[in-house]
Amino acid sequence: MIEQPETWKRTKSKEIADCRVFKVREDFCQRESDKQKCTFFVLENPDWVNVIAITRDKQVVLIKQFRHGTQEIILEIPGGMIDESEDPKDAARRELLEETGFSAEKFILLGKSRPNPAINNNTIYHFLALDCEKTQQTAFDEHESVVTKLVPLVEIGSLISDETITHSLVIAAFYYFSLNKNYEN
Repeated sequence: MIEQPETWKRTKSKEIADCRVFKVREDFCQRESDKQKCTFFVLENPDWVNVIAITRDKQVVLIKQFRHGTQEIILEIPGGMIDESEDPKDAARRELLEETGFSAEKFILLGKSRPNPAINNNTIYHFLALDCEKTQQTAFDEHESVVTKLVPLVEIGSLISDETITHSLVIAAFYYFSLNKNYEN
């Protein structure tokens, strides 16, 4: 009985597209066991952050925005790409402020996950921001259009179970939130 799955050794790679927010890499690989050859494609992404932002009165700062992949408006939490050489916590602070105008002093790393290791090479860091308050106007990137929505924390589970919130990375963040005991309720 095989104990471990077979692995593939990358023998050569080449970039085939630079798509502004990610690059596409073609990997030429060979399976270790039988030397079978195959080509795989990888999306090279910067690491990402997302933030569960909770106000002093236990409201979660959610955002609604149009997503091109599904051609629909999605309810999610603030987040985005980590800039080169930027600390993940600093990126979480920046993304929360830019997308919602909310800020917080206390940020807690809840966990991290791999968005889609079949084709993506990056990590997403899930943060919790406590005692958030609106401190400035939003400052969107040129391709963003975001609407902020405050929702009571107690309603989040229902929004996930009734599929109002369907973004898997948002659900992963709330899963980590449900496991984490390092915050005050």
